[in-house]
Amino acid sequence: MTVSSTSPVRRRLALLSAHLVVALIALVVIGGATRVMEAGLACPDWPLCYGTLLPGRQMNVQVFLEWFHRLDAFVVGVALLVMATASVVWRRLLPQWLPWLCTGLVCLVALQGGLGALTVLQLLPSGIVTAHLALALTLVVLMSGLTQRLLQPSADDSPLWWRLFSGFALVGVVSQSLLGARMATSWAAQRCLFDGENCRWLLWHRSMATPVASLVLLFVVTALIAGGWSRRQWPFLLGLSLLVSAQVALGVLTMRLGLSQPGVTVAHQLVAALLVALLAALVARRPQTSTSPLPVVLDDTPMEPCHG
Repeated sequence: MTVSSTSPVRRRLALLSAHLVVALIALVVIGGATRVMEAGLACPDWPLCYGTLLPGRQMNVQVFLEWFHRLDAFVVGVALLVMATASVVWRRLLPQWLPWLCTGLVCLVALQGGLGALTVLQLLPSGIVTAHLALALTLVVLMSGLTQRLLQPSADDSPLWWRLFSGFALVGVVSQSLLGARMATSWAAQRCLFDGENCRWLLWHRSMATPVASLVLLFVVTALIAGGWSRRQWPFLLGLSLLVSAQVALGVLTMRLGLSQPGVTVAHQLVAALLVALLAALVARRPQTSTSPLPVVLDDTPMEPCHG
């Protein structure tokens, strides 16, 4: 059963959820670009920017990044509030867990807004910035998994090895992303490359990259070898392999360039967010319930030609 055969309410919520996954990935990437461009304090106040909703003469690239990051977060919050309200109003047509999950997502976004305020008011402390990213990735994971469950209203449980393997790979990628965020927000990479100081975060991030990438690729190979339903997921598995390869290449290129190209660093963060979203979707993905086709009744009554 596909989304086209679900109720209109569920279908619309699935589409909204899919759009929210894109918006959350954009939110993570724009937040990363804000840090790379050193624009985290471009708007010195919160929630306004220079005391207004839309700064005028103060507008530049850095101010725009910080302002747009807040705008995207506001749109995500409003969309989640709409989704939570709809899930409560039409709860009889939806799974019982959906209103609770949507309400929890609204609470997480409110907490995310509070962390965003603290990053500005407390002048970008490394721990709070990392927690801000951790909560953002949690929202990406939940929304991506929720989208899959809304798109598959009638499905069997996926194999246990699939859930465990993909779940471990997801945890590994998220942990590696947070380790990279901790390294970046404490400026450890720059200090290590230029001054030879505080290199432990950079070394941990580099040493964990190979095991995490190997875990993801091992999941892909296992799924293809297992055959059956898991092999039929090959388009997603191929995308996973390409993203891992691109992420490794971007990581190496970032170090080779000495963090001098913001575009490469932002692309590295984009691929990480895409990996998290795709792995979360695969964790929640399930085989479609097999239904026996409707019997075809044949009428053996002879059809005589009618002569006028």
